Amino acid sequence: MDNVFESIKKGLQEAVDYSEGKKVRVRVFHPEPVNVKSIRHGTRLTQDEFAAAFGISVATLRHWERGDRKPNGPALVLLNLVKKAPETVLQVLNS
Repeated sequence: MDNVFESIKKGLQEAVDYSEGKKVRVRVFHPEPVNVKSIRHGTRLTQDEFAAAFGISVATLRHWERGDRKPNGPALVLLNLVKKAPETVLQVLNS
């Protein structure tokens, strides 16, 4: 159990050091921007189906598709996954 706490403590310290601009050996992932409408079309789902499948409100999906707003955080990560492997993501979510 001590190893788990030490690992968590080390990770938190690395995060703090990174946020303060110190050199640390961490991997930072920056998801690339996506074209939500293109991704949805690739799945061949309607707006209602896509929103329901991925837990997104239809209103939010429409804003993303129009470009009024941009997805960020976990939604952007999910959309990047759907872009790369739509069948796999849908299969995992439906199992």
